[in-house]
Amino acid sequence: MYAPRLSLLALALGAALPALAQEAPKDRSQLETVVITAERRAENIQDVPNAVSKISGEKLDVLASGGQDLRFLSGRVPSLNIESSFGRAFPRFYLRGYGNTDFRLNASQPVSVIVDDVVQENPILKGFPIFDTAAVEVVAGPQGTLFGRNTPAGVVKFDSVKPSHKQDGYASVTVGNYGTVNLEGAANLPLSGDWAARISAQSQRRANWVDNTAPGAVTPKTEGYRDTAVRAQVLFEPHKEFSALANLHVRDLDGSPRLFRANAIKRGTNDLADGFEADKVAFNGVNDQTLKQYGGSLRLKWSLPGINIYSITGGEHVKPLSRGDIDGGVPGQAGVPFQSETGSGMNGHRQLTQEVRLESNTSGPLSWQTGVYLFNERYTIDNITYNTTTHADVDHIYTSQTNKAGAVFGSINYAVSPELKLRAGLRYTKDKKDLSSTHAGTGLFNTSTGTSASTDDGKWSGDLSATWKLDSTTNLYARYANGFRASSMQNASAFAGQSQAGPENVNSYEVGFKSELLKRTLRLSGSLFTYTVKDLQLTAVGGSNNATRLLNAKKASGNGAELNLEALITPDVLVTFGGSLNNTKIKDAGLGVPPGGSLKVGTGFPTVLDPIVNGNAMIDGNPLPNAPKWTYNLTARWSIPLPSGDEVYVYTDWAYRSKVNFFLYEATEFTGKALTEGGLRAGYVWGNGKYEAAGFVRNITNQVRVTGAIDFNNLTGFINDPRTYGVQFKAMF
Repeated sequence: MYAPRLSLLALALGAALPALAQEAPKDRSQLETVVITAERRAENIQDVPNAVSKISGEKLDVLASGGQDLRFLSGRVPSLNIESSFGRAFPRFYLRGYGNTDFRLNASQPVSVIVDDVVQENPILKGFPIFDTAAVEVVAGPQGTLFGRNTPAGVVKFDSVKPSHKQDGYASVTVGNYGTVNLEGAANLPLSGDWAARISAQSQRRANWVDNTAPGAVTPKTEGYRDTAVRAQVLFEPHKEFSALANLHVRDLDGSPRLFRANAIKRGTNDLADGFEADKVAFNGVNDQTLKQYGGSLRLKWSLPGINIYSITGGEHVKPLSRGDIDGGVPGQAGVPFQSETGSGMNGHRQLTQEVRLESNTSGPLSWQTGVYLFNERYTIDNITYNTTTHADVDHIYTSQTNKAGAVFGSINYAVSPELKLRAGLRYTKDKKDLSSTHAGTGLFNTSTGTSASTDDGKWSGDLSATWKLDSTTNLYARYANGFRASSMQNASAFAGQSQAGPENVNSYEVGFKSELLKRTLRLSGSLFTYTVKDLQLTAVGGSNNATRLLNAKKASGNGAELNLEALITPDVLVTFGGSLNNTKIKDAGLGVPPGGSLKVGTGFPTVLDPIVNGNAMIDGNPLPNAPKWTYNLTARWSIPLPSGDEVYVYTDWAYRSKVNFFLYEATEFTGKALTEGGLRAGYVWGNGKYEAAGFVRNITNQVRVTGAIDFNNLTGFINDPRTYGVQFKAMF
């Protein structure tokens, strides 16, 4: 079934590819200007009073070359961590240590993901593949003025390459180990007059490379995937005063959820268990994941005298089903006292968004933006329990949720002098949620706290910043911002009643600098920040009662520093470096959670490091989950021009994060070791830059670590990808 899909994709791209074109040569003596839209306008990154990082061009292509999902961005800019216990379908984002470990399909995250100006609120929507992407911008700190839907930690913003009248495009083929085949391409279609169109597609495949050694396993091999996505855009621009951009996109994923490995962690340590093999596992259940997603948007722009008007309408639909052997083992295996096979799906999902924004387009010291934003989402979650012998579904808990929100916002920029510029913004948000659950089947259903709930929150948020031009090379800035995340609800399960967490509020302070030095061959920026979250929403995952519940901590704090450097050592050698220090702390002396195994001692129970009070591990003073204290990233590119005009190059990239706490409580086994992943790519470019052939290695040192765990009773963990390698051919048209 896969081969015809590849053929159809290749045929479509081949038919769309226009005549060969050449790009204008770049100035190799200076760093290129970095333009971002972190403030909803195109601006030089040096002028924006905020910590913003951008990944684009070759760097983005290199990081994505191994076929990994968007988690390859983790650690590639300061303070960004991305992880998942759901596989390719459900990434969880953290900025400056601030995020959410909740794995359920209605989880709320404090890092907002924006794709082509449309918020992707549900966590399943956040995993749409990266291809034909102009840039990824990571904006740290509260962004609640100009971006809607839960941005107290920051925003990760993806912008696709837009259609144009240039007859250009590209096609790329990658073949690697583990049966990896990646096809990607894009082309502007040859339309005339006021119309332009672009079609982009990606198909990624990896074979099942992990053998299941359990006798009679119903899933004999796993960890493969087939992930295909297509995006079509049409631009209508009859004159400079009006444009309309339509975007349609689809995704079809068929693969494996995260592979839970029972007894993967050696008790009393955070090492992998003796004899652990990454390509072998033993479990008796089903491991399967499917996802179908489609959506679209319409972006209208009117340019009138003194004002631009934007209308952005978006709609998204996603239908996932992820099913796994949660205990990760077989009957009688040590540390697996009982079997568990469950799944989660979503039906009837629909997200609708509408934004109308006005901005000034006049020259002068004053500029402004204002607008309204509407959000409406509904869906039904199906939590399924399967018979562990027959693998038939025997129990369903259906949870329906609706979420309606609206906001009005505005911001102003004022240049007090050529050296001093001020910015201020304000937003009011109203957010309502309704949840109800029903049960069908033979299993347990804990109704002790009811089967329905509602929330109704309203909150003002805003920001204030100043930029001071110290000299022609350096800007200093200071920023205050507060943010807001609406209440969250979770349904009842077999072991726990439904739970709710009230709204959280964050206050953030930041100072920084941005410089371009040595005749624009060195770009350097840095920031110091501190933030406090009141009523922080937390998720207690698993534990002795094998349940997941929401709760609020009185406070949490974070502070640290970030640094970005880009240096053109010579016209042929480019080096980049990024680093961050993040100190996070939960502050609630009375808050405790039940740790895994109910404090029993044995091969499958963790070594808890926190004080125990009435059976609960007290988490006051602990770091936030999945919040590394240190992160570093480094890239270096060495170009070797040839007399023919062709080029040979070597590119290496490295990312490091220090140890992390997987859960709210601290345990020896559930402390993830520091992780360093590096990549190497060597390539040959010819035909005036139109053709490229390269070989690459990802995770070159083959460092395999436990990167997450299940707080069950058998020290279950999951790991990062082992070393992958391959070759790639790319043609520019």
